[in-house]
Amino acid sequence: MRGLAARHAAAVAVTAFAVLPIVFVVSAALDPIGTLNSATLVPRGAGFGNAVKLFTTTPFWTWYRNSLVVSGLTAALSVAVSALAAYAFSRFRFAGRRAGLVSLLVIQAFPQFLAIVPLYVIFSAISDNWPEFGLDSVWGVVLLYIGGQVGVNTWLIKGFFDSIPKELDDAMLIDGCSHTQAFRRVVLPLAAPVLAISGLLVFIATINEFLIASVFLTGDDARTLAVGLFGLLADQRNANFGMFAVGTLLTAIPTVAVFQFLQRYIVHGLTAGAVKG
Repeated sequence: MRGLAARHAAAVAVTAFAVLPIVFVVSAALDPIGTLNSATLVPRGAGFGNAVKLFTTTPFWTWYRNSLVVSGLTAALSVAVSALAAYAFSRFRFAGRRAGLVSLLVIQAFPQFLAIVPLYVIFSAISDNWPEFGLDSVWGVVLLYIGGQVGVNTWLIKGFFDSIPKELDDAMLIDGCSHTQAFRRVVLPLAAPVLAISGLLVFIATINEFLIASVFLTGDDARTLAVGLFGLLADQRNANFGMFAVGTLLTAIPTVAVFQFLQRYIVHGLTAGAVKG
């Protein structure tokens, strides 16, 4: 009984530790005063005033749309490019293969923010000729994020591809299929778990990214949620905390939705991928 009680006590402590910050943010979002000093776990006169103020005084839904577009496109395109590159590195032997893999690994050892100055110069030049892909452009930031995510995703997906027997590809080739058909019909169904995990990690990292987005997206209509919500606290750190709390709660909705959507692909890929291949 003492051991059972200790396990339950530990479970309650861990649960409280995880839930307490969420409860605090929810309470701050419902607090009518909306300042950090007034935030309590049980606010008096709780209401939706902070949400109404956030929606009416800021272009919140524009930031929300930008974040969804940037995160969704970055996750989908980076996983697609990484899967193609990982298949080439995993199944083919060509000159420069080892050097390419090592280069991808070494590059990922340095944060993308270290190259912010040359990247800014490059995108400034792009803005002069193709402004839709330059500074203050959602599409330009998508391309920038894809370049930063391809390396680590390629290594992750390649490791999974290496665990898939190459004899499956060979059997498809003997039956008259091309490498493209073998990749699409055999490897991709079996690799559904790692593709789903890679997409989820990229989505979470992108929707929460602030440093690069704050440099490349400065206009109100081009900002993402991370940049826009930070602006609420940059000038008046205390006054807009309630609005900031509302924004953070709404930011969590896409992440949870994407996780729930991809969860079935992870389970399905582990249990039925080989059968469908």
